[in-house]
Amino acid sequence: MIALGVMGDLWMGDAPLIRNLALDIPAGRWSCLLGASGVGKSAIARLIAGLPGPQRLKGRLIARDGLPLAGTVTMMAQGEHLLPWADLVQNVTIGARLRGAQPDMARAHALLAQVGLAGLEHRRPAELSGGQGQRVALARVLIEDAPIVVLDEPFSALDTATRLAMQDLAAALLKGRTVILITHDPLEAIRLSDRAWLLGPCGAEDLGLPEGATPRDFRAPEVLAAQAALLARLHRNIACAG
Repeated sequence: MIALGVMGDLWMGDAPLIRNLALDIPAGRWSCLLGASGVGKSAIARLIAGLPGPQRLKGRLIARDGLPLAGTVTMMAQGEHLLPWADLVQNVTIGARLRGAQPDMARAHALLAQVGLAGLEHRRPAELSGGQGQRVALARVLIEDAPIVVLDEPFSALDTATRLAMQDLAAALLKGRTVILITHDPLEAIRLSDRAWLLGPCGAEDLGLPEGATPRDFRAPEVLAAQAALLARLHRNIACAG
């Protein structure tokens, strides 16, 4: 298990996004980043995943065990990013193929069944709905064994019932990993997170979360109360920005 620290100023090209960023991401837990669109959530995700782009950090991104992050992170980015010429099994196992490893076909089939796509394994992405494509992308991340997992809006295209089911599945299969979740959904953040931050131009505000193990029961009074409080805070932030 790997803990992470993100400290400093986040820039997008020549423009500052977040000053005095300080994130202490615990090992083996789910940590959530919330904030308005454009604040820099996906930029942080790309930094952690080591992806190229205009984002840069004037500061430090460190693994608390002192080892480099290269090869330890898998990411589900916004958008499906599926290979249009490949069927669903081939899309799920693309990571192993790129590494020159033998794909675990049985596990790929099992994961596709778990995300509700049994019987569709040989379809191409163009034959899927947006929600089905997002579930293929989720299965592609779940099949990897990387200790750090970055999920950028992983359930955004799903209907409410399917979203809850996929949250529960991801929580079960990623147990013990260091997960960074980016979402605009307060309930999703409260259900899944052990730590959560609200990002803004001046830094990251640590958010209090209800007690208890994750995924939390979406019907629990303390979860509903926390959701309402977080929605009110997000609304106030938008109103002040406007």
